[in-house]
Amino acid sequence: MNREQRLKALEQAARERILIIDGAFGTMIQGYSLDEAAYRGERFKDWHKDVKGNNDLINITQPHIVEAIHDAYLEAGADIVETNTFSSTTIAQADYGMEAIAAELNLEGARVARRAADAWTAKTPDKPRFVAGAIGPTNRTASLSPDVNRPGFRNVSFDELREAYRQETRALIEGGVDIILVETIFDTLNAKAALFAVDEVFEELGVRLPVMISGTITDASGRTLSGQTTEAFWYSLRHTKPFSIGLNCALGPAQMRQYIADLSRVADTRVSAYPNAGLPNEMGEYDETPEMMRDHLREWAQSGLLNIVGGCCGTTPPHIRAIAQAVADVTPRPIPVLDHRLRLSGLEPFNAAV
Repeated sequence: MNREQRLKALEQAARERILIIDGAFGTMIQGYSLDEAAYRGERFKDWHKDVKGNNDLINITQPHIVEAIHDAYLEAGADIVETNTFSSTTIAQADYGMEAIAAELNLEGARVARRAADAWTAKTPDKPRFVAGAIGPTNRTASLSPDVNRPGFRNVSFDELREAYRQETRALIEGGVDIILVETIFDTLNAKAALFAVDEVFEELGVRLPVMISGTITDASGRTLSGQTTEAFWYSLRHTKPFSIGLNCALGPAQMRQYIADLSRVADTRVSAYPNAGLPNEMGEYDETPEMMRDHLREWAQSGLLNIVGGCCGTTPPHIRAIAQAVADVTPRPIPVLDHRLRLSGLEPFNAAV
């Protein structure tokens, strides 16, 4: 299938069923217990900084591991696999002194995911598989100061973020992704920079792909790190007309449900959710079993909240298999037609009276 055929197939699949997105990548990489030498590979064996923990680097040094992880999620029933590119911006790669290979990380991450997805589409032509180019939030925030003594200070600008996201988007598209996924958004201004950059690249390349947006509610306050409620978050980004809006990370399904319900009520597009496998325990591990997550997410689906569902931190192929089986016979959430009114956002939403 070429890209145009895949995009038509994606639209059709989204109308027919709840789509399944994959689970945690970092959790799976940890299972391989890679040491510093394994991360470095031959090419970076003399690198001047430690690189263990730079999970995106294995797109270059251990691509067979990346492909095996994609393959495991696809075998479990995932319709959409995310590229292993969460930290593949020049900004995030600066921690390792690897800014110069950021574009290559995206290109190779997209290529390996494309190979895995195409292999499974060939096996199951009635269930085509798709690749989402994962764009993470970076390790900097455009809205908040990292220095409590200087509230006006910023360690990154909108234009710096925009340029980093432009490079990433361009490489992901060149590598063959079907979807651009701006995910784990804790700062809406970062997301605006990403989405602006994505649109610039679409114009530049003459290509327009579906865009998924996924925010992160950081705690029981029900807000992103930069202070917005879920409804206000949606109103801030609604103008981009995304393929989907949703939430991932930070919370387990029990804690996330109310915020997904809020989005489902106000979003006139598809809603996605991929929660963690519960909250981390005292050892930093996640305890929710596939069966526990299955029961939560089936109820969400039956309540009409979901169009796309999967897992984030702590989830594995057994989690995705259980979730896929649980929602297989459930109709996707109908996209509502909302009344026309002025909707604005600050930290809180504002809905003008009709």
